[in-house]
Amino acid sequence: MSAEFGGRTGRQGKLSRWLRGRRPEPAVDEGGREALLLAAAGAGLPLAPAAHPAGYGCSCDRVGCPTPARHPVSFAWQTQSTTDRSQIERWARHQPQANFITATGMVHDVLDVPLEAGHEAWERLLEAGVEVGPVAQSDDGRMLFFTLTRGTPEDEDEWWPCELDCHPETMDEHPGLRWHCRGSYVLVPPARLPGDDSRSVHWLRGPEHPLPDPLSLLEYLTDACARHVGEHPDQAAAAAWPSRR
Repeated sequence: MSAEFGGRTGRQGKLSRWLRGRRPEPAVDEGGREALLLAAAGAGLPLAPAAHPAGYGCSCDRVGCPTPARHPVSFAWQTQSTTDRSQIERWARHQPQANFITATGMVHDVLDVPLEAGHEAWERLLEAGVEVGPVAQSDDGRMLFFTLTRGTPEDEDEWWPCELDCHPETMDEHPGLRWHCRGSYVLVPPARLPGDDSRSVHWLRGPEHPLPDPLSLLEYLTDACARHVGEHPDQAAAAAWPSRR
Protein backbone atom coordinates (compact mmCIF):
# COMPACT_ATOMS: atom_id res chain seq x y z
CA MET A 1 0.00 0.00 0.00
CA SER A 2 2.74 2.36 1.00
CA ALA A 3 4.71 1.48 -2.13
CA GLU A 4 1.68 2.27 -4.30
CA PHE A 5 1.15 5.53 -2.46
CA GLY A 6 4.82 6.39 -2.80
CA GLY A 7 4.72 5.72 -6.55
CA ARG A 8 1.67 7.92 -6.97
CA THR A 9 3.38 10.64 -5.00
CA GLY A 10 6.41 10.31 -7.25
CA ARG A 11 4.29 10.63 -10.36
CA GLN A 12 2.48 13.63 -8.87
CA GLY A 13 5.81 15.20 -8.00
CA LYS A 14 7.00 14.81 -11.58
CA LEU A 15 3.73 16.24 -12.87
CA SER A 16 4.00 19.22 -10.54
CA ARG A 17 7.56 19.89 -11.67
CA TRP A 18 6.48 19.63 -15.33
CA LEU A 19 3.60 22.05 -14.76
CA ARG A 20 5.92 24.49 -13.03
CA GLY A 21 8.22 24.27 -16.01
CA ARG A 22 5.33 25.12 -18.32
CA ARG A 23 4.48 28.34 -16.48
CA PRO A 24 5.89 31.46 -18.13
CA GLU A 25 8.70 33.14 -16.26
CA PRO A 26 8.16 36.76 -15.23
CA ALA A 27 9.40 39.12 -17.92
CA VAL A 28 12.77 40.73 -17.30
CA ASP A 29 12.38 44.51 -17.29
CA GLU A 30 15.61 45.06 -19.22
CA GLY A 31 14.85 48.63 -20.29
CA GLY A 32 13.44 49.83 -16.96
CA ARG A 33 9.94 49.74 -18.46
CA GLU A 34 8.14 49.91 -15.14
CA ALA A 35 10.33 52.73 -13.85
CA LEU A 36 9.70 54.77 -17.01
CA LEU A 37 5.94 54.23 -16.75
CA LEU A 38 5.95 55.25 -13.10
CA ALA A 39 7.98 58.36 -13.95
CA ALA A 40 5.36 59.35 -16.53
CA ALA A 41 2.56 58.78 -14.04
CA GLY A 42 4.52 60.68 -11.39
CA ALA A 43 4.62 63.64 -13.79
CA GLY A 44 0.82 63.56 -13.92
CA LEU A 45 0.27 61.67 -17.20
CA PRO A 46 -2.71 59.30 -16.75
CA LEU A 47 -1.95 55.83 -18.14
CA ALA A 48 -3.92 52.78 -19.29
CA PRO A 49 -2.84 49.45 -20.85
CA ALA A 50 -2.67 49.19 -24.63
CA ALA A 51 -2.23 46.47 -27.22
CA HIS A 52 1.25 45.28 -28.18
CA PRO A 53 2.88 44.05 -31.39
CA ALA A 54 2.34 40.50 -32.59
CA GLY A 55 4.92 40.30 -35.36
CA TYR A 56 3.79 42.85 -37.92
CA GLY A 57 0.27 42.84 -36.50
CA CYS A 58 -1.56 43.53 -33.26
CA SER A 59 -2.18 41.52 -30.13
CA CYS A 60 -5.92 42.30 -30.31
CA ASP A 61 -8.25 39.87 -32.08
CA ARG A 62 -9.53 42.44 -34.57
CA VAL A 63 -8.98 41.36 -38.17
CA GLY A 64 -7.05 44.05 -40.03
CA CYS A 65 -6.58 46.25 -36.94
CA PRO A 66 -6.07 49.79 -38.35
CA THR A 67 -3.76 50.91 -35.51
CA PRO A 68 -1.82 47.79 -34.48
CA ALA A 69 -0.22 48.03 -31.02
CA ARG A 70 -1.28 51.69 -30.75
CA HIS A 71 -4.73 51.48 -29.09
CA PRO A 72 -6.07 50.80 -25.57
CA VAL A 73 -7.22 47.31 -24.66
CA SER A 74 -10.37 48.59 -22.94
CA PHE A 75 -13.20 50.68 -24.34
CA ALA A 76 -13.28 52.34 -20.90
CA TRP A 77 -9.74 53.70 -21.28
CA GLN A 78 -10.77 57.26 -20.43
CA THR A 79 -12.15 56.33 -17.02
CA GLN A 80 -9.51 53.62 -16.54
CA SER A 81 -6.57 55.99 -17.10
CA THR A 82 -4.80 56.71 -13.84
CA THR A 83 -1.62 57.98 -12.22
CA ASP A 84 -2.02 55.61 -9.25
CA ARG A 85 1.35 53.98 -8.67
CA SER A 86 0.10 50.66 -7.28
CA GLN A 87 -2.36 50.17 -10.15
CA ILE A 88 0.28 50.89 -12.78
CA GLU A 89 2.68 48.48 -11.06
CA ARG A 90 0.02 45.74 -11.18
CA TRP A 91 -0.69 46.37 -14.85
CA ALA A 92 3.00 46.43 -15.75
CA ARG A 93 3.73 43.17 -13.93
CA HIS A 94 0.63 41.25 -14.97
CA GLN A 95 0.78 42.43 -18.60
CA PRO A 96 4.53 42.35 -19.31
CA GLN A 97 4.11 42.70 -23.09
CA ALA A 98 1.58 45.54 -23.02
CA ASN A 99 2.18 49.01 -24.35
CA PHE A 100 0.57 51.89 -22.47
CA ILE A 101 -1.33 54.93 -23.68
CA THR A 102 -1.71 58.26 -21.93
CA ALA A 103 -5.09 59.97 -22.14
CA THR A 104 -4.81 63.57 -23.33
CA GLY A 105 -7.03 66.52 -22.49
CA MET A 106 -7.01 65.84 -18.74
CA VAL A 107 -3.65 67.18 -17.62
CA HIS A 108 -1.73 67.41 -20.85
CA ASP A 109 -2.12 67.68 -24.62
CA VAL A 110 0.26 66.35 -27.27
CA LEU A 111 1.31 68.17 -30.44
CA ASP A 112 2.13 65.37 -32.87
CA VAL A 113 4.16 66.28 -35.97
CA PRO A 114 6.21 64.60 -38.72
CA LEU A 115 9.64 63.64 -37.42
CA GLU A 116 11.67 65.84 -39.76
CA ALA A 117 9.49 68.86 -39.01
CA GLY A 118 9.67 68.14 -35.29
CA HIS A 119 13.47 68.15 -35.21
CA GLU A 120 13.58 71.37 -37.22
CA ALA A 121 11.09 73.05 -34.86
CA TRP A 122 12.93 71.79 -31.78
CA GLU A 123 16.20 73.35 -32.96
CA ARG A 124 14.44 76.67 -33.60
CA LEU A 125 12.73 76.55 -30.19
CA LEU A 126 16.06 75.97 -28.44
CA GLU A 127 17.69 78.81 -30.40
CA ALA A 128 14.83 81.13 -29.41
CA GLY A 129 15.10 80.13 -25.74
CA VAL A 130 11.53 78.79 -25.62
CA GLU A 131 10.92 76.26 -22.85
CA VAL A 132 10.22 72.81 -24.29
CA GLY A 133 8.63 70.11 -22.15
CA PRO A 134 8.77 66.34 -22.58
CA VAL A 135 9.38 65.18 -26.15
CA ALA A 136 9.06 61.65 -27.52
CA GLN A 137 9.99 60.09 -30.85
CA SER A 138 7.93 57.40 -32.53
CA ASP A 139 9.89 55.30 -35.03
CA ASP A 140 6.94 55.32 -37.41
CA GLY A 141 8.01 58.87 -38.31
CA ARG A 142 6.37 61.13 -35.73
CA MET A 143 7.55 63.40 -32.92
CA LEU A 144 5.39 64.12 -29.87
CA PHE A 145 5.57 67.38 -27.91
CA PHE A 146 3.85 67.09 -24.51
CA THR A 147 2.23 70.31 -23.27
CA LEU A 148 -0.26 71.56 -20.73
CA THR A 149 -3.83 70.91 -21.80
CA ARG A 150 -5.93 73.70 -23.27
CA GLY A 151 -8.97 71.84 -21.96
CA THR A 152 -12.08 73.61 -23.22
CA PRO A 153 -11.38 77.38 -23.24
CA GLU A 154 -14.28 79.77 -22.84
CA ASP A 155 -13.63 80.98 -26.38
CA GLU A 156 -14.55 77.95 -28.49
CA ASP A 157 -12.46 79.35 -31.35
CA GLU A 158 -9.39 78.59 -29.24
CA TRP A 159 -10.22 74.91 -28.88
CA TRP A 160 -8.76 72.84 -31.67
CA PRO A 161 -10.22 69.36 -32.04
CA CYS A 162 -7.79 66.46 -32.34
CA GLU A 163 -8.66 65.72 -35.96
CA LEU A 164 -7.58 69.18 -37.05
CA ASP A 165 -5.19 68.04 -39.76
CA CYS A 166 -7.55 65.47 -41.27
CA HIS A 167 -10.17 67.72 -42.77
CA PRO A 168 -9.52 69.06 -46.29
CA GLU A 169 -10.53 72.58 -45.32
CA THR A 170 -7.82 72.77 -42.65
CA MET A 171 -4.98 70.71 -44.11
CA ASP A 172 -3.48 73.69 -45.95
CA GLU A 173 -3.58 75.89 -42.85
CA HIS A 174 -2.10 73.38 -40.40
CA PRO A 175 -0.48 70.62 -42.49
CA GLY A 176 0.84 67.54 -40.78
CA LEU A 177 -0.05 68.62 -37.24
CA ARG A 178 -2.24 66.52 -34.95
CA TRP A 179 -3.32 68.14 -31.70
CA HIS A 180 -4.29 65.40 -29.25
CA CYS A 181 -6.56 66.93 -26.65
CA ARG A 182 -9.85 65.92 -25.02
CA GLY A 183 -10.98 62.44 -26.11
CA SER A 184 -7.65 61.35 -27.59
CA TYR A 185 -4.53 59.46 -26.53
CA VAL A 186 -0.98 58.65 -27.60
CA LEU A 187 1.43 55.83 -26.82
CA VAL A 188 3.63 56.72 -23.87
CA PRO A 189 7.27 55.57 -23.78
CA PRO A 190 8.49 52.94 -23.60
CA ALA A 191 6.30 51.35 -26.28
CA ARG A 192 7.05 48.83 -29.04
CA LEU A 193 5.80 49.16 -32.61
CA PRO A 194 4.98 46.32 -35.03
CA GLY A 195 7.69 45.00 -37.32
CA ASP A 196 11.36 45.28 -36.48
CA ASP A 197 11.96 44.70 -32.76
CA SER A 198 13.97 47.92 -32.59
CA ARG A 199 10.98 50.11 -33.59
CA SER A 200 9.69 51.93 -30.55
CA VAL A 201 8.31 55.08 -28.98
CA HIS A 202 10.96 56.55 -26.69
CA TRP A 203 11.74 59.74 -24.81
CA LEU A 204 14.08 62.31 -26.31
CA ARG A 205 13.38 64.60 -23.35
CA GLY A 206 11.83 62.96 -20.32
CA PRO A 207 8.61 63.59 -18.37
CA GLU A 208 10.51 65.24 -15.52
CA HIS A 209 10.51 68.47 -17.58
CA PRO A 210 7.61 70.88 -16.87
CA LEU A 211 4.76 70.97 -19.38
CA PRO A 212 4.73 74.21 -21.41
CA ASP A 213 1.73 76.11 -22.76
CA PRO A 214 1.00 74.61 -26.21
CA LEU A 215 0.59 78.06 -27.76
CA SER A 216 4.26 78.81 -27.03
CA LEU A 217 5.26 75.95 -29.37
CA LEU A 218 2.50 76.19 -31.94
CA GLU A 219 3.96 78.77 -34.34
CA TYR A 220 7.28 76.94 -34.56
CA LEU A 221 5.61 73.58 -35.15
CA THR A 222 3.13 74.80 -37.75
CA ASP A 223 5.86 76.64 -39.68
CA ALA A 224 8.07 73.55 -39.71
CA CYS A 225 5.14 71.35 -40.75
CA ALA A 226 4.27 73.70 -43.61
CA ARG A 227 7.82 73.50 -44.90
CA HIS A 228 7.83 69.72 -44.50
CA VAL A 229 4.60 69.35 -46.47
CA GLY A 230 5.91 71.67 -49.17
CA GLU A 231 9.03 69.56 -49.59
CA HIS A 232 7.34 66.14 -49.16
CA PRO A 233 3.66 66.50 -50.19
CA ASP A 234 3.11 62.81 -50.95
CA GLN A 235 4.73 61.66 -47.72
CA ALA A 236 2.73 64.11 -45.60
CA ALA A 237 -0.57 63.19 -47.21
CA ALA A 238 0.07 59.49 -46.65
CA ALA A 239 0.86 60.10 -42.97
CA ALA A 240 -2.40 61.89 -42.13
CA TRP A 241 -4.88 59.92 -40.00
CA PRO A 242 -7.55 60.93 -37.45
CA SER A 243 -6.43 61.62 -33.90
CA ARG A 244 -9.94 61.74 -32.47
CA ARG A 245 -10.78 58.38 -30.89
